[in-house]
Amino acid sequence: MRVEDQSSVLGRTLAANVAASLAEEDPTVTTNAPLNLPFTGIQSFFKYPVAVDLERFDADVGILGIPLDVSTQYRPGARFGPRGIRESSSLFAIGPDGAYDPERDETYLGPPWRIVDCGDVDVITADLDNSLDNVREAARRIVAAGGMIVGVGGDHSVTIPILQALEERGPFGIIQFDAHLDFTDERGGQRNSQSSPIRRASEMDHVTKIAQLGIRGTGSSSRKDFADARAYGSVIMGPAMIREQGIEKTMDMIPDCERYYVTIDCDGIDPSIARGTGTPSPGGFTYEEMQAMLEKIANRAEIVGFDFTEVAPIYDPSELTTQISARIILDFIGFILKARERRGDLPKRAKTAALPS
Repeated sequence: MRVEDQSSVLGRTLAANVAASLAEEDPTVTTNAPLNLPFTGIQSFFKYPVAVDLERFDADVGILGIPLDVSTQYRPGARFGPRGIRESSSLFAIGPDGAYDPERDETYLGPPWRIVDCGDVDVITADLDNSLDNVREAARRIVAAGGMIVGVGGDHSVTIPILQALEERGPFGIIQFDAHLDFTDERGGQRNSQSSPIRRASEMDHVTKIAQLGIRGTGSSSRKDFADARAYGSVIMGPAMIREQGIEKTMDMIPDCERYYVTIDCDGIDPSIARGTGTPSPGGFTYEEMQAMLEKIANRAEIVGFDFTEVAPIYDPSELTTQISARIILDFIGFILKARERRGDLPKRAKTAALPS
């Protein structure tokens, strides 16, 4: 697999030319450090290497763009979510050696982990079913090669094919962060829209338990949908309840599973910091609340994959929504890989390298 980081190549070339020119005038200028500034180069997620040949996927984490919003029922624009998050993520590009977190006194996302940008799924105009088939096939290739899938939507329908692609990794539970229940059976005969991913998940044999966090507001779903979700066994909690009881108790109420898949809808976050979404709902989570819960989830069990959906950059010219989204994605990847490090669950190549010669 060719995992050429185009941003890094361009950054190194430009930096070398600039540094060499400066060195002619000032011999004290060093010429061996590439600049690779956030606003330079061809954008990839967090400036990680690009690896679009999924037949030869060889990494620990594959970030897959899914620019699909065919099933959007209100404001469209989530098809531009992957592009917007890619661009904003360059602000948090940390390089191959990882980044130090002073609040936790830990270095995250450094060696031996390989994280790549798998490009975008091929989306077919106005064809939801075939587009979802393409999502499922791309996700299956990443999963079959041993990678953790990180899907970046796109509307929330994209969760359905990713979960289908993870069948061999089951059984696992689902933890959803969302303003809406997403438990609608069908609308106008369409069963795979943005309103239905958790209903479809409940029908999958390899999905065992579900927790739905952040659910709030009138119109989130019908009374019947709530009754059906509770009959299935879903644990449903809104932000007000979570704040009243605290995050520790909230985590205790999440059903125990050895493995989880996590799906995050942007409207689970409060629109005061993330208004760039099709269906914003006041009263959502803060960044700090999201970060704290995701860290505890990562430390609790194995995470088989996650997605971040419903970012529509057009509704937030400030780009704060895409920046917050990128940061949450990067945080969660870091928490997951750090938890694996602590469990001794390292890549095979890292274990082999550690053996004495």
